[in-house]
Amino acid sequence: MIADILPSEVASAEAFNDGLEGPLYPEEAAQISRAVESRRREFTTARLCARRALARLGLPPVAVPPGPLGEPRWPVGVLGSITHSTNYRAAAVARTADVLALGIDVEPDEPLPEDLLESIASPDECARLRELRRTAPQPVNWGRLLFSAKESVYKAWFPQGRRILDFFDADLTFTPEGTFRAHLLLTPLERELGLRADYSGRWLARGGLLLTSVVTLAPVRAPRAEVVGAPQGASNGAPRLGGYGAVR
Repeated sequence: MIADILPSEVASAEAFNDGLEGPLYPEEAAQISRAVESRRREFTTARLCARRALARLGLPPVAVPPGPLGEPRWPVGVLGSITHSTNYRAAAVARTADVLALGIDVEPDEPLPEDLLESIASPDECARLRELRRTAPQPVNWGRLLFSAKESVYKAWFPQGRRILDFFDADLTFTPEGTFRAHLLLTPLERELGLRADYSGRWLARGGLLLTSVVTLAPVRAPRAEVVGAPQGASNGAPRLGGYGAVR
């Protein structure tokens, strides 16, 4: 399912139960050595999904341990995101030459309590959700979808910003057709540094789940123009073919 809202530059893998078989790496196992059994199964399946997704990029299996704030730590040159919900785990990965930002999330397709909605949505967002409830051609649990989309935005943002955002740091607008846009309220320093403030995403309601994704593709470099008479291997000053360096 998650692949349906991801571009071809992103590889993914998903599981609808914890039946995947495979070992954890020692640094992964150490992170859940004291966890309850359900958390151990969830963590293990998500890491196995991550390695399957990496394999679909043509990359070897590696450990994907959590970082200081729980974020997955990917190999150099790779961006990725992991998500899980009841009976569903998924991972998505891409090369940093192709993708600048990536985040995915899944939530149960259930109503979000009104008191919780007020703690994650601004008055403007609440007004837009009310309008969607009134006009959208299909019923959607918009509050829960907003929660999921903000999680995807935060996951996409974190590798560049390296700080946890508050729910009110992002303003989201949805379309009934399965897309959304997000604008982040950055600090003056983050704006001065040129950090990305605007993201676009896609959403899907299927099989009792709400899935969201945020992907920012790297710009495509134009091929180098040939210069008649230039000696072989000489540079003509045009951009070289090839990928971008790792984006942190």
